[in-house]
Amino acid sequence: QVQLVESGGGSVQAGGSLTLSCTTPRPTEDYNYISWFRQSQGKKREGVAALRTSNRSTYYADSVKGRFTISQAGDSNTVTLQMDGLMPEDTATYYCAADLAGRAWNFPEYVYWGQGTQVAVSS
Repeated sequence: QVQLVESGGGSVQAGGSLTLSCTTPRPTEDYNYISWFRQSQGKKREGVAALRTSNRSTYYADSVKGRFTISQAGDSNTVTLQMDGLMPEDTATYYCAADLAGRAWNFPEYVYWGQGTQVAVSS
């Protein structure tokens, strides 16, 4: 069974930074998209950022543009999400997802999901 493993969550103050990592069991090029979603209590899961592995195109939610960066790490099985300028509204559980099976990158219609990692931003 495919397992995506997230790491790097934690607690920071507003304005701080965190780097999340998603490790896949196969090279990331084996998946069409590697994406990050987040979900806070009482809210729907929302797409944060995506990496299209075929051409390294990146996509971002408007709420994180200019603050978050998704990229392929040096390790061919890892994608990172660099989060700068964190705000309290970024507080959520962040999930890695692989292999888009649906309409667009920001819909939670992926084949594989990780267990999630918590991010808490205090004001």
